[in-house]
Order: sequence, then C-alpha cells, then structure tokens
Amino acid sequence: MTSDPAAEIERDDYLFAQVRESFGRVVYSQKTHEKQSDLCFRKHRRQQAALVAFTAISTGTFLASLLGNFVSPQIAGLATSFIAIVVTVLSLGAKNFKFGEESEAHRDVASRLWDVRESYLSLISDLMSGATSDDEARARRAALQEAARAAYSAAPRTSNKAFKKASEGLKRNEEMTFTSREIDLFLPEALRLKESEA
Repeated sequence: MTSDPAAEIERDDYLFAQVRESFGRVVYSQKTHEKQSDLCFRKHRRQQAALVAFTAISTGTFLASLLGNFVSPQIAGLATSFIAIVVTVLSLGAKNFKFGEESEAHRDVASRLWDVRESYLSLISDLMSGATSDDEARARRAALQEAARAAYSAAPRTSNKAFKKASEGLKRNEEMTFTSREIDLFLPEALRLKESEA
C-alpha cells in the first residue's frame, strides 16, 4: 500500500491557507482588470467611430446642399448646426473621456498581476510538493504581497460590470482552467502525458 506523498509533507497549514487565499484574490483582480480593459477599449472604438462618422457627415456645404434638395433651407441649416454641435461634443468627450488610455492602464495592471498570479501558483506548487521550506515560503509571500501592492497602487478603479464579467469568466466559462487533454494539445508529443497518467 503506497501512501500519498503530499500527506507526508509537513507545512504550516495557516501559511498555506493564506497563500491560497491571496492567490484567489489576485486571480480575481487580474481577470477584473482584463475585463475592464476590454470594456474601455470597446467604448474607445465606439467613441472614435462616432467621431469619424459625424465629422464626415458634418462637411457643411455637402450636407446643406444634400438636405436642401429634400427640406427647406432653414431645416437644412438647423440639421447642419445640430450635427456640428454633435461633432463638438464628441471631440470634447474624446478629450475628457480617454477610454483608450484607461484601457491601456487596466491592461498594464492585469499584466503585472498576471506575473504575481503565476508566482503564487508556483509557490503553492512548491509548498504542496515540499520543495520549499515554510521560512522560504514566507519570504516569497512577502515579496509577492509587495508586488501585488505596487500593482494595486497604480491601478485605476474597476467597475461592477467588469467584476461580474470576470466572475462569470472564472466560474462559468472556466477561463483559468484546462483539462489534461487540452494541455497535452499545447505541448510537443514528447512532453505529453501518457493516457494512463492523464
């Protein structure tokens, strides 16, 4: 009868539980910033598309002459003025609501948190296999907490919508998990698990 090697490893269970909890928080934060970046980028694209479309439409003489064929000159003038106002509002909005820059900021934070997340995962693996001592794990944990703090200090706020999308992605769509078979497909044949190991 073979015993489970993981059961024989002595480790501080409180340390292990706290490292796992920290890993979970970083996973959620990283995914939330990814989703917030996506939301901001979509807003940026819509903002730019609207600005380009209304700027093209607002070429005054073309619009006035086109509308002049169908409506009275007063209505054509009003329509041209209205579209010019819309273009002005969109231009001011693009200067004040910098969705492109915000998207980049969230993407940067997500990238920094990805590194922290993967390092926590390595620490959990090392703790479970016994490859690291509790003292060494505490030092690594402190460094990871500092890296997470630095990422959070530069992070713009996220929205409730981004958190809900992150939660759905992680819980329902399993965006962080793979089956053994999926991982094998990413690897060269020599590195794949045998059927009995999968």
